[in-house]
Amino acid sequence: MSDEKDLEKKKAAAAAKARAEALRKKKEKEAEDQTTPENSEASEEQKEVSPEDTSKKDVAEDADLAKKKAAAAAKAKAAALAKQKRKQEEASESEDQPAEDGELAKKKAAAAAKAKAAALARQKRKQAEADSDAEAEDEKAKAAAKAKAAAAAKAKAAAAAKKKREGSVDDEAAADDEKAKAVAAAKAKAAAAKAKKKAGGKKKEESNEEEKPSPNQPVLDKYVKVIKEHLGEDVFEETYINRLSKHVPTLVAKRDTYYIIAQFLKFNDQLGFDYLSELHGTDFETHMEVYVHLFSLRNKQSVALKVKINRNQPEIESLVGLWKGANWPECEAYDLFGIKFLNHPDLKRILLGEDWVGHPMRKDYEPHDVEV
Repeated sequence: MSDEKDLEKKKAAAAAKARAEALRKKKEKEAEDQTTPENSEASEEQKEVSPEDTSKKDVAEDADLAKKKAAAAAKAKAAALAKQKRKQEEASESEDQPAEDGELAKKKAAAAAKAKAAALARQKRKQAEADSDAEAEDEKAKAAAKAKAAAAAKAKAAAAAKKKREGSVDDEAAADDEKAKAVAAAKAKAAAAKAKKKAGGKKKEESNEEEKPSPNQPVLDKYVKVIKEHLGEDVFEETYINRLSKHVPTLVAKRDTYYIIAQFLKFNDQLGFDYLSELHGTDFETHMEVYVHLFSLRNKQSVALKVKINRNQPEIESLVGLWKGANWPECEAYDLFGIKFLNHPDLKRILLGEDWVGHPMRKDYEPHDVEV
């Protein structure tokens, strides 16, 4: 629309210009006619005489004016077309330019990504090389530490072996002396304890009149009576009320009747001790004891069962077959005292390692490693 308006404006300007030129020529002609009256008169005569000539002249002038107008219009139209063509070319160039810019931006982005990936790859290679060097150094340090520890252990073992060879004779003699002294001391202690017990028994007999009977004495009498009726008279070493432990009735079984009495205590209808609450060992230097505390949930009564075993070969039957709760307490007694419970399903150390030497709760225990 703007191009057509411009073309119309140019046409109008050309027409006005042509009209002004025609008027100028007309004025000049009139001026010439006034300065030359003769000519004017002649012309008038000519006009009067030949009006056809005058009309022909006007037609010629109009044709010239029309030609000029057409030339001006053609020129304006050509200029408008040239302008429009330039705009189209500029528009096409502007459309091509973003496409070229987009392609260039893509190429730049691809090049940047490629450079970044290459840099990351180089960094990873360097990191991997550094890690491999660090691991190699750690392996070398570990190997050196192991070799050093092995050399130290070997030197220590050699020194200990040398010391043992040098003092083996003296050590054996000293050990024999120590054992003899220990045996003698144990015998003396046992004799003193026996004498004390006899003296205490006498004093106890003397003070029986003053000492009140235990409230659990009838319960103990019942236990003893029922057991002897079923198992025989010669099944106990002794029976008593333990006044230092809540007057619990205590049965001291013989070595060969220990398991039979325990079995009877559980399955007899009058007794029914169905719960094992405690089991532990004790080292008395002259012998060892296994102490078992039982409870009857039905009768709300308790009893203690004890047995004395050989200290040099501490073995006794396991009670796991009667009470599952005896499992770990028997393992603990084995671990700390070395008491072996026969027929135990899985007798093992549960506090110390399997490679531990000795049993720490024994009175004659000596640490294998002095540094521990």
